[in-house]
Amino acid sequence: MIAHVALWTARIEVLADFYARFFGASPGAPYRSATRPFESRFLSLGSGARLELMRLPGLAPAAGPDPRVGLAHVAISVGSPEAVDRLTEAIRAAGHEVRSGPRRTGDGYYESVVLDPDGNVVEITA
Repeated sequence: MIAHVALWTARIEVLADFYARFFGASPGAPYRSATRPFESRFLSLGSGARLELMRLPGLAPAAGPDPRVGLAHVAISVGSPEAVDRLTEAIRAAGHEVRSGPRRTGDGYYESVVLDPDGNVVEITA
C-alpha cells in the first residue's frame, strides 16, 4: 500500500493552501531538519492518503513540458460526477488552469484534469 506521494516545491504554503481549499486536505505541522536545509509538510486527505510537500534551497524548476519521465499526475477522488463538476468550476473560477473535462474517459472514469499552482497535474475523479 502506498503511504504517501511526495512533491518537491519552492512554495510549500501555496500548495498546502491549494490542496486544503479545494480537496479538504489537512496540513500537518511543518518539519525542518536540524542537520540540513530541508523542510516538509504532510497533508492528510480524507481517504487516509497523504501528500508530502518538500523544499530545499536552490531547487531546480521542473524540467520541460509534460509528458516526461517521473510522476505523471495525482488522482484525487471526490465521490461523484456532480462533485467533480462543482470542484472543477471552483478551481477554474479561482484562476487555476483546467486542462480537460469534466468528461467520461475511455477507461470508465468521470474526471477533469487541473494544474496545481506549481503545474503538477491533478486528476479529479468520481
